[in-house]
Amino acid sequence: MPTKFCPECGSPRDGLFAPTFTSRDTMEGVKRKPKRKLSAWNKFVKANSKKKMYQFASGKLKLKKMGIAFRKKRK
Repeated sequence: MPTKFCPECGSPRDGLFAPTFTSRDTMEGVKRKPKRKLSAWNKFVKANSKKKMYQFASGKLKLKKMGIAFRKKRK
């Protein structure tokens, strides 16, 4: 009776699942571009997005209030 799993990678043998690759297998020999630096606005949002004064009760950000505070900070 054939086994249900591949002996090499352990993935199911039924045709529904494609073979899985580890990140090391797929990234071998591939160079990544360096990440772009965050802008001053992106840094401000990242630093202040968890503060309650910049959030609605639903968790959405008050971007208008953040924009006003950012412009005041830059002066």
